[in-house]
Amino acid sequence: MTLIVNKTIAGEQFHLGVCYYPEQWPEHMWADDYSRMKEIGFTTVRMGEFAWNFFEPEEGVFAFDLFDRAIDLAYKHGLQVILGTPTATPPAWMTYKYPEILNASFEGKQFNHGMRRHYNYSSPVYRDYCAKITEAMAKHYANHPGIVGWQIDNEFNCEVNSFYSNADHVAFRTWLQEKYGSLDALNQAWGAVFWNQSYSDWEQVHLPRPTPGGAPNPHQTLDEKRFISDNIISFARIQSEILRKLAPKQWITTNGMFAHLDNHTMTEELLDFYSYDSYPNFATLWNDADRENPLMDRISSNHLTKVRSISPNFCIMEQQSGPGGWVNKLQQPSPKPGQMRLWTFQSVAHGADMILYFRWRTATFGTEIYWHGINDYHNQPNRRVAEAETVSRELGRIGEAIVGSRYAAEVAILHDYDNEWDGEFDVWHGPLTIESIYGWNKALQLSHIPFDYLNLKDKTRLDDLVHYKVLVYPHPTIMSDETAELLKQYAAGGGKVIFGARTGYKDKRGHCRMTPFPGPVADLCGVTVEDFTLIVDKAATPNIRWVDGGEEAGTPASLFNDILRPVNDNVETLALFDGDYYAGKPALTRNPYGTGEAYYYGAAFSREVADALIRRLGLKPATTGWSELPPQVEVAIRVKQNRRYAFLLNYSDKPVKALLLRETEDMLEGKRLAAGDLNIAPYGVKILSLDQA
Repeated sequence: MTLIVNKTIAGEQFHLGVCYYPEQWPEHMWADDYSRMKEIGFTTVRMGEFAWNFFEPEEGVFAFDLFDRAIDLAYKHGLQVILGTPTATPPAWMTYKYPEILNASFEGKQFNHGMRRHYNYSSPVYRDYCAKITEAMAKHYANHPGIVGWQIDNEFNCEVNSFYSNADHVAFRTWLQEKYGSLDALNQAWGAVFWNQSYSDWEQVHLPRPTPGGAPNPHQTLDEKRFISDNIISFARIQSEILRKLAPKQWITTNGMFAHLDNHTMTEELLDFYSYDSYPNFATLWNDADRENPLMDRISSNHLTKVRSISPNFCIMEQQSGPGGWVNKLQQPSPKPGQMRLWTFQSVAHGADMILYFRWRTATFGTEIYWHGINDYHNQPNRRVAEAETVSRELGRIGEAIVGSRYAAEVAILHDYDNEWDGEFDVWHGPLTIESIYGWNKALQLSHIPFDYLNLKDKTRLDDLVHYKVLVYPHPTIMSDETAELLKQYAAGGGKVIFGARTGYKDKRGHCRMTPFPGPVADLCGVTVEDFTLIVDKAATPNIRWVDGGEEAGTPASLFNDILRPVNDNVETLALFDGDYYAGKPALTRNPYGTGEAYYYGAAFSREVADALIRRLGLKPATTGWSELPPQVEVAIRVKQNRRYAFLLNYSDKPVKALLLRETEDMLEGKRLAAGDLNIAPYGVKILSLDQA
């Protein structure tokens, strides 16, 4: 069982609900809407996150009458309310009077009012108005019995995740002064002596701006991402501290998971738990659809695993319920019958203890008139409503048993924000991580081996690692001496750690080390990188040849090649390069270290390489001893008080057969299942109660 101490939802009841926008519908419809929500079995509604103009129709004039009536009526119908602070959409009266709150493009062109997220986080004027609206709402609603919690803002960094207003340049400069203390230290950290970029006055320092060739200083761009994250957290802190002070009985969360934000630190410092917006059908739009045998909607399990690294039990503030799309982009097809239910239980399987569907009814106007909710425009019965009713009945039956249970895994993929942000700009390592995460995700999922993500940070301790048998740290280009020492302790104590190409050659500033690769983990891995090359021509990618032979012959060594040389007699070469000028050189090695071991692979991990390592590591499926599953089915195990609950999720549009090796209990149908074939319907879900953990 994985031990995680991050902030998490606390409760004894599973809450299912929906997002609702009373300001968008005639008031005479509210009572019928709430009544039908209760008939479905919903307990919770979210509202208010885009309604600033209703709370403050003109500067300094607060009006709560519309939402008072909406919240009171929801409470009378037995619904609890999550109230959003409306700071994701500043009103027109504000942007007109104070245009400095608007964001600007990389070229410095100011954005206009419209859409959403058109503000910047740095403007003192905007921060002041956000504090005022939060304070007014908190004072008014702190003791309302129908409000259980607050959502701060909405989807930080969605649509826009870089900021170049005048206020941002000023704030960045202040942030740098606090971080470095002097221009000499800044110049050294940024390597500003290169190309004569050194600064002699703080007023000369800015966020990245257009340059010849489009190539700003790489160390400046890394600090830019760090600044954006810290700036958002300081922006959210203003609201969090007001809510803590004025509404201490109501919990605080926020939703999203977008770029350039350290969600782990934000949650630890400001929130009670983290929330996520799950739209599995985005896989139809993005790069997964272009891959061979793509995971498609199953890739959302990877995203949910990252969410679980922030809050082991979390909220899905927006669960996809219908086809999605704005008027001009993001067109997604309708979920097929059963997929809405499948995606809901996908979220539950990975740790969600509260889920709200987006949205109650599809909007009849605005940008999202094709971002469909449970109900269509006409309010007539449809299959999405029917699926929601089915899910509600099922969660009503099993919710008390599974709420508070924790996802169980023996493998963790390590990640950190510095490498993520540095890799956005540095094409010599960023693409490797994207490829390797996909390869490991696919291999582990299809092998029925659950895994966690573990965020490495300065506060990470050995106790956070030793619960896992295997740690995969694909391409940690930036690695501190402290992290290297931590991983050595883990391996010395019996753990197995796996690295990929480009490990350890940069320090925390993003400077390349003047030591042999892989830098501070060279002795842990027992190798040095004697040569390396970027693979520019995909068709010329060399293969690897496994020393022990086997079915993995001919596996490509993708994207980048580190040519390895063992530096001690204990290092075992598992695979050799089988092409180019370094044919016959080591590509994959294993080094015993203490009672554990370290693996180094000189390329990006494909599914095939990850599969081969899984076999050599002796990792077993979570189904060992009780079931055999086809690859179309994902398995997740949640554990509570020594009881194991197995979620079986069929992502196929065809029925599949699993084999039960012993008797168990079908929780959704409330019956015992004998050993033998278990039929799982297309997009079907089975939840089994197993024996003690």
